[in-house]
Amino acid sequence: MPSTSPRPAVAALEESHDLAAAVAREAGFPLLPIEERPFEGGEFKLRPLESVRGRQVFVLQSLAGSDHAPAPSRLVRLLFLLLGLRDAGAESSIAVVPYFAFARKDRRTQVRDPVTSRYVAQLLEAAHADCVIGLDVHNPAAFDNSFRVPTIHLTALPLMADHFARAPIPADAGIAVVSPDVGGIKRAQIFRELLAARTGREVDLAFIEKRRAKGSVASGSLAGDVAGRTVIVLDDLCATGGTLIRAAETCRRAGAAATHVAVTHTPLASGLEALMAAEPIDSITVTDSVGTSFPMTRSRSGSGRLVTLSVAPLIAQALGRITAGKPVAPLLEHWPASADE
Repeated sequence: MPSTSPRPAVAALEESHDLAAAVAREAGFPLLPIEERPFEGGEFKLRPLESVRGRQVFVLQSLAGSDHAPAPSRLVRLLFLLLGLRDAGAESSIAVVPYFAFARKDRRTQVRDPVTSRYVAQLLEAAHADCVIGLDVHNPAAFDNSFRVPTIHLTALPLMADHFARAPIPADAGIAVVSPDVGGIKRAQIFRELLAARTGREVDLAFIEKRRAKGSVASGSLAGDVAGRTVIVLDDLCATGGTLIRAAETCRRAGAAATHVAVTHTPLASGLEALMAAEPIDSITVTDSVGTSFPMTRSRSGSGRLVTLSVAPLIAQALGRITAGKPVAPLLEHWPASADE
């Protein structure tokens, strides 16, 4: 007998509406209409405009802040929407957070330091999120360990690997993946393996040994050989762009033939502008994880130097697998994952 349970739906707040619409379209789920009404003094009202009783609702909200909607405001509205859906009778609500703000402070490095990523996790749990989905979170292990509800950590690395596997890299040129700091070595190693498998070529690994003093970068040296190679500097996010630009400059001084930057999240438009203006960088590849807050990403993505990959199909596949009871793990290595995995 065909299932009579209500169809899952995708809901989103204003800043993430376009990305959520693309996800819903790819997944074949309806996009739930939401009323957002602002009041004086920064207060607001949120409510679904159709019944959610007995339904599974995926609530998509990227937490990249902007002047119009700072990250704390986006987080509070996400919490209120999750709670409102539960009050309206939703069977379950899953928070889909393509850019997970506050994740960089995931441990204590000084006395009395906060562990902000854990506090955000506690807030989402208090808002009755049944599961939280993140994308290339700064520290995946800390993300998993912060929650007492299930988490799913997606990655754009397979999309990036497919993109660079199609790139016109000279056959006689070596390839090197470079992490701009020690903390990103694991991410760079995974990407190196994915790219090597797709190209059938040897891909080297290098990293920048970066030290900080009172919030500023004190020194950095390159560990690894990039001379004569096409270099891909890989990171999870670009805030100001300074770390990535310094890494590209270091690789150029070490003899890199070409230097490309690949980064999942660009939460600040100023950081992306800085990358675009940096002469040592031949191309920048980003995703649309921050939604449509920064139109510059879209308007300049066709220039050839800036490439924007959409994460909507990736998220849609994950949602489809969750509702079908299939594992999400195949998405971590292959894109797209085959239907029988």
